[in-house]
Amino acid sequence: MLYAILAYHVEDEILSWTPEQDAAVVAKVIEVQAPLRASGQFGPAARLDETRKARTLRGPGAGMVLDGPFAETKEQLLGFHLMECSTEEEAIAAARKLRAVNPTAVYEIRPVRLYVPADGFGATSG
Repeated sequence: MLYAILAYHVEDEILSWTPEQDAAVVAKVIEVQAPLRASGQFGPAARLDETRKARTLRGPGAGMVLDGPFAETKEQLLGFHLMECSTEEEAIAAARKLRAVNPTAVYEIRPVRLYVPADGFGATSG
């Protein structure tokens, strides 16, 4: 079963990190990902850009594009990990490993109903 592990954080806290602090957390997360990737469980992962750069498409017909998400939350969705796990408990264990190196993050574990991989989807810079 595929699971999405959604990473939420207080965005202002992340944005206040120095480049060195940010790089240290990212390095620890990559260390946790490495054995999961080697086992074949770990799929795509992404760190999302700032929520102020997000756009929301909603409404009837062609819809209307609005600035940003308008969720009244203290934490914002800042990234995700896609994993192949045999059980929900296995997905939760992976999320715990990720949280161990980023303890102020909140992780939502959700089964993925449909995943359509895109060929040729390139990496972004920065």
